[in-house]
Amino acid sequence: MRAFADKVIWITGASSGIGEALAMAFAAAGARLVLSARREGELQRVAGQTGLPGEQLMILPMDMRQSETFPYQVAMVKKKFGRVDVMVHNAGISQRSLARETLVDVDRKLMEVNYFGPVALTKALLPLMTAQGGGQLVVVSSLVGYFGTPMRSAYAASKHALHGFFEALRAEENANRIAVTIICPGYIRTSISVNALNEKGEKHNKMDEDQENGISPEECAGKILKAIAAGKQEALIGGREVMGVYLKRFVPGVFSRMIKGYNIKSR
Repeated sequence: MRAFADKVIWITGASSGIGEALAMAFAAAGARLVLSARREGELQRVAGQTGLPGEQLMILPMDMRQSETFPYQVAMVKKKFGRVDVMVHNAGISQRSLARETLVDVDRKLMEVNYFGPVALTKALLPLMTAQGGGQLVVVSSLVGYFGTPMRSAYAASKHALHGFFEALRAEENANRIAVTIICPGYIRTSISVNALNEKGEKHNKMDEDQENGISPEECAGKILKAIAAGKQEALIGGREVMGVYLKRFVPGVFSRMIKGYNIKSR
C-alpha cells in the first residue's frame, strides 16, 4: 500500500463501520487523513486509534444534509493540507421498510444523505482537484446499486442514483485526470441494519442475520484500498451475494423469481 504514503485521504462516515476500518487501513499505509462524520466524539476515538500525529490528521465534523457548509469545509481542508488526493464518499444510511408503508420524508432523507450529500461535496471539491492536477473520487455504494431488493426501496434508489451520476462524471472529468471508483459492498459485519430507518424514520434497531454473517469491515477495507490503488472503475465486495449482480445481468428472469419476497419474512 505504498501508493498511499503521504496522500491526503478524506473519508466521510469515518466514525464507525467501513469508514472506521478505512481510516485504520489508510493510516497504516502512511496516508494523511481527514475524518468526517456527525459525531465528533466518535471521530476523536477513531483518530486516537489511528496513531497519527496531529499534523497528519484532521477531524472535520459534518452533516451530509447540510450541503451549504461544504465549500467552507473544503476550504478548511485546503488550508491544512493544500490538496485532497482521494475523496471517499462513505457516509450513508439504510432502510428496512415496505415502500407502500414508508413516509415520503424517509425517502427524501435517504436521498439527501446517500445521494445529494456526496454530489454536493463532490461539486465543492472539484475545483481544488482540478487545480492540483487530478484526484480520485471513491463512492461506497452497494450491491443494491445494481438491483433493488425488498425492504430497501429508498436505499436502492439512492444507490442507483449514485451510479448514474458518478459514471457520467467519470466520463466528463477524464480530461482533468479525476478518476472515479465505485465500491459495491454486499454483506459487511457493521451496524448498518441496526441504524437503518423504518417506515416512520425511526431506527430499525435489529441486526440482520445476513449482515451478522458478512465479512469483517477490516477485510472489506483491505479490498477497497486495493481497488483504489489499482484505479479500478468498480469493485464488488462480499461473499456469494455478489453473484446477484451477474444473475441480474445475464439471467434477469431467474433473478427476479429469486428476489421476490426476499428478507420480508425477517422484518
